[in-house]
Amino acid sequence: MAGNARREMNDQSNELSQLLAIIENVAGGNYSNDIMALTGSDVPGPIRIIAEAMGMMMVKVETREYQLELLVQELRSLNEQIKRNSLQTVSSMAQALEARDAYTRGHAERVAGIAALIACEMGLAPVTVELVRTAGVLHDIGKIGCSDRIFQPHEARNPPDVVKEIMAHPGAGAEILKHLDFLGEVVTIIHAHHERIDGKGYPRRMKGNDIPLGARIIAVADGYDAMTTDRPYQKGMTHQAALEILRGQAGAKWDADCVAAFERLQVIAPAQEQPDEGEPTGTTPPAQ
Repeated sequence: MAGNARREMNDQSNELSQLLAIIENVAGGNYSNDIMALTGSDVPGPIRIIAEAMGMMMVKVETREYQLELLVQELRSLNEQIKRNSLQTVSSMAQALEARDAYTRGHAERVAGIAALIACEMGLAPVTVELVRTAGVLHDIGKIGCSDRIFQPHEARNPPDVVKEIMAHPGAGAEILKHLDFLGEVVTIIHAHHERIDGKGYPRRMKGNDIPLGARIIAVADGYDAMTTDRPYQKGMTHQAALEILRGQAGAKWDADCVAAFERLQVIAPAQEQPDEGEPTGTTPPAQ
């Protein structure tokens, strides 16, 4: 009889040790069905009661964790939708801005497309290419607060007050977008897209590599599109003429590596340079 009692005590001791080990694992977030082995009728009452309570608690915790995971997924989806809606809103603002000036209609989309091609050519990661593309779409958003005078033709040189408005638009764009945290570096790129390598740009006179690479890319794309499209103050240049200007001011106005990457692209030439049907096409269309 004493031997049976000792065996029962040993069994209870083993089951208690097993229960404590399971509780320790559960506390560490490691759930298993091992607890069920301690809920049988052959298990001593106190241990069985604790094991059953632990089993029920595990079920409730796992259910809550599952519900929490679903909620997190729903919040992520909602967050992505908010980002898309916000980006569509500011993109629509940029398009509305272009409607104020027939000469720049489509400019932002063209700059975005060329800038993305340059970024790809330079071997930037896809996520960075997309940042550059977005910055291209929104790069002139700061002009939405400018007066109509900046869109009107002026003889010879722009009046000082118009120049002041134009030079303020990169900072104004950054200010408009700064609370859209998901845009990240896009805001920094927009703020710096009129800076020059030689430090003679605006609004902060940044130099060289102090200028974000994305902004240096946008500057090349922006400059090319401005030169090759008709404006009130000039007829659009040929692709070759614009390319010569980019080359000539590479290292001063524009980043040399960005210009070189642009030059390597199969760029679509302006409409006036498109070859007639049957004529061969090349990387650089001939100047007219």
